[in-house]
Amino acid sequence: ATELRNESSPARLGKVDAVAQTALATEFGITSYPTLKLFRDGNRTHPLAYTGRAAGIVRWMQRRAGPSATLLQDTDTTAAFIDSQDLVVIGFFKDLGGEAAQVFLEVAADTVDMTFGVAEAAELFQEYGLSADTVCLFKKFDERQTNFPVDPARGLDTAELTRLLRVHSLQLVMEFTKETSSEIFGAKIPHHMLLFLNKSSPEQLSLRDGFRAAAGGFRGEVLFVVVDVTGHGADVLPFFGMTAADAPTLRLVKMENNRKYQMEQDNFSDSAIRTFIQAVLDGKVKPRLLSAEPPEDWDTRPVKVLVGKTFEQVAFDETKNVFVKFYAPWCPHCQAMAAAWEELAERYKDREDIVIAEMDSTANELENITIHGFPTLHYFPAGPGRKMIEYKSTRDVETFSKFLENGGTLPEEPPVSEVRGHLPWAFGKAE
Repeated sequence: ATELRNESSPARLGKVDAVAQTALATEFGITSYPTLKLFRDGNRTHPLAYTGRAAGIVRWMQRRAGPSATLLQDTDTTAAFIDSQDLVVIGFFKDLGGEAAQVFLEVAADTVDMTFGVAEAAELFQEYGLSADTVCLFKKFDERQTNFPVDPARGLDTAELTRLLRVHSLQLVMEFTKETSSEIFGAKIPHHMLLFLNKSSPEQLSLRDGFRAAAGGFRGEVLFVVVDVTGHGADVLPFFGMTAADAPTLRLVKMENNRKYQMEQDNFSDSAIRTFIQAVLDGKVKPRLLSAEPPEDWDTRPVKVLVGKTFEQVAFDETKNVFVKFYAPWCPHCQAMAAAWEELAERYKDREDIVIAEMDSTANELENITIHGFPTLHYFPAGPGRKMIEYKSTRDVETFSKFLENGGTLPEEPPVSEVRGHLPWAFGKAE
């Protein structure tokens, strides 16, 4: 707020205590906090939602209050504009008042971490080899100019243009660091190909050449990432069941379900990497599932400790009703319900037909069950059919007990909170 005021911006920030101002909260559909909305030109019925990071508010407001893209009118100004940043986006439109240009300006207003320009001068179309409306990405790395022609029939789509800019704004091969992690996961690229190496080893560093050579053909489908096992990447190694000594090695992660794929034997040539990735994309490679070793006393305690390799025989035992807590050791909600889970197990320890169990989902994976948030509670009733019921009610002993006594059912109740990993192959670093 101070920054906007000091630069004499027409934009202003305000705040509402939605607990006290219930009528306003109801009018604008406020259900979670904080919720940020921008009101423009006295329009009370259609405010714009802000869903970005706190650090981006000022730039977002600046884009919304003023022009979201710089108007470029000659070759010298345009060349200087392109040279001013590592990455700029320029929309070339024959008609700046047309629908495609308006979509472009809307994307520019929302995409505050990129710099946007717009041009309609014929000499600029000629200068950059264009004959029709085109959005161009200019970079000082990888390809210098990437063109996204506007489809004359379909025009520009906001979501698709945003996705293309996100994908192509990334370096062809990213390095996983504290600074780049939000870019890596924010790009929403469906697969990540990871090269784990020790950057202090010149021999391992040389493997980046073949890795990079393989990357070009998979732009947008597979993101190539180098992970330094002695640097920022050390924290994600447990998620792969690895230690620094396993480097150099390769893994492919399918982001939709966190399935991890591994070569039978690592081969770092570009052709081998391309062949492996294509085989995974074609469904010809099975995922490599993590499993810890079962503790010696896994079934002697009230809460049975399951791992990947023992889960099937316990959860789908047709003579047992099995209630499983899938957890992460760092998850605060899991820690908060730990005592209740132990008490529940103590209550049912003498029941032959009921098993209370838990599984650390950061160290164990299952082929047909994907855990997205922690804790996740699943009930596997006795009998044939491999049934599974997700428990989504209050996490206390009495409600758990009622659920078990009713055979895995409860009256409809509101869902309770869980922790979801922000960085899918870096669960240990989730916030």
